[in-house]
Amino acid sequence: MSQPRQSRALVIVNTNFCSSDGDVVFGTRKGAKREAEKLSRILSRLNYKVKLMHNKTAKEIEDLYQQERCREHGEYFVSIISSHGEEGVIFGCDAGPVKLTRIFQILSSEKCPVLTKIPKIFFIQACRGQEFDQGVVVECDSGEPEPDCEPGYLSIPPQTAVMFACSPGYVAFLNTFGSMFLQALLKVLEGEERHLALNRLMTRINWEVAFRCQARGAYEGCKEMPCFVTNLVQEVFPFSA
Repeated sequence: MSQPRQSRALVIVNTNFCSSDGDVVFGTRKGAKREAEKLSRILSRLNYKVKLMHNKTAKEIEDLYQQERCREHGEYFVSIISSHGEEGVIFGCDAGPVKLTRIFQILSSEKCPVLTKIPKIFFIQACRGQEFDQGVVVECDSGEPEPDCEPGYLSIPPQTAVMFACSPGYVAFLNTFGSMFLQALLKVLEGEERHLALNRLMTRINWEVAFRCQARGAYEGCKEMPCFVTNLVQEVFPFSA
């Protein structure tokens, strides 16, 4: 009896950024590499065939997703991207922008029939703007006023779920120990919550970050609120190995 195909996971982490002229741009993302390596190990334990890639340019990132169209896939495809970003965009290590909608479309049923019925799940650790979330006092009827910005509309193909580290317009925090968002994902995948349906698992991550995480140092007291969008039409259990 043949063994079922392994689900695939693609983890991309950018930590150092230089322009085409060799000038250093953005900041070094200390803590991101070790965090990505931990996530890769736990996904391997959950029976994923993991591809971990460090410091890829914008073109190389697109090429990695193009290559997935030629792979043999199991029940799920999971991708984790950890980089600098802004709303709707993540940056390659060459500071080149990659539109997230471009990545999603590469793996859509229209472009990649082999992945038509396979749920595609993305976790994006990157800023979506420059606003700092000051949080709210949960005992009050009203909190701080919302920033004067309109969140962009993100189009995702069917059978796709995307979870972001933060809400539109806001920064995502990272320090030498890792990020609020991916540390919460690690905690969930290492615990019994990994057996939950994906939407419940993502809600649990929201709770972990909202109530157990808070910035320190220069940004003392600032918060972060992950959010997710899904076009899945059924409950899925991608981490219940």
